Amino acid sequence: MSALTVRHEPHGGEGWDELVRLWEGTDGPEGCKVEIIEGIVTVAPPPVNHHNYIASKIHRALLPVLPEGCEVYQTLNVAVPSRVGLYIPDVVVVPDEAALAEGNYVPATAAELVVEITSRSNAVNDRVPKLAGYAGAAIPLYLLIDAFASGGPTITLYGEPKDGHYRVLQAGKFGETFHLPEPFALDLDTAAFPTP
Repeated sequence: MSALTVRHEPHGGEGWDELVRLWEGTDGPEGCKVEIIEGIVTVAPPPVNHHNYIASKIHRALLPVLPEGCEVYQTLNVAVPSRVGLYIPDVVVVPDEAALAEGNYVPATAAELVVEITSRSNAVNDRVPKLAGYAGAAIPLYLLIDAFASGGPTITLYGEPKDGHYRVLQAGKFGETFHLPEPFALDLDTAAFPTP
C-alpha cells in the first residue's frame, strides 16, 4: 500500500484552521499516519517491523538522557503552520507543558528533537518538505534515518537551524555511532538498525 493524498485548496477565508478541520475529519485506517504535508492531507500505511524496531531503539536510548521536564513520544502531532504542515514524527522530544496543552497537536517550535525514519512509499517527504518544515520551525535537532537512500541506508543529523535551513552536523551509514549534542549528550549506536 502506498500513501494516499487528498488535496485541499483553501478558498475565500479558509486557511490553516480549515485544513486542520479537514485533517481531523480524515478517517484513515487504523495504524495509518494522517499528516498534512505542504497543504495536502496524506494517509500513509502503518510502518513495517524494521521501521518500528528502529523507532523503539531510539526511544529507549533517549529515556535516560531526557532534559528535565521533557518526554519522548512516537505518535505526537506536530504543527508547522508556516509550511502548511502537520507531521507525526517517528520520535519527538517536547517539553511537558507543550504535550499537556489543549488540542490535537503541539507547535513544532516546542520540539527539542525530531526523528524521521523513511518508509519506501513516502521517503521523499522526510527528505524534503519535513526537513524544510523542521528547519523553518527552528527545531534544534533533526535526525533523518533513511533506510532507502540510493547508496544504502544513511543517517543524517541536522542542527543549528538558521533562516529556515539546517547545517549537517553528522552524516554516515547504518552501523556507525552518532552523537546527539546537548541537551542529550547521547552516543547513539546504530549497529542494531536493520536494513530493508
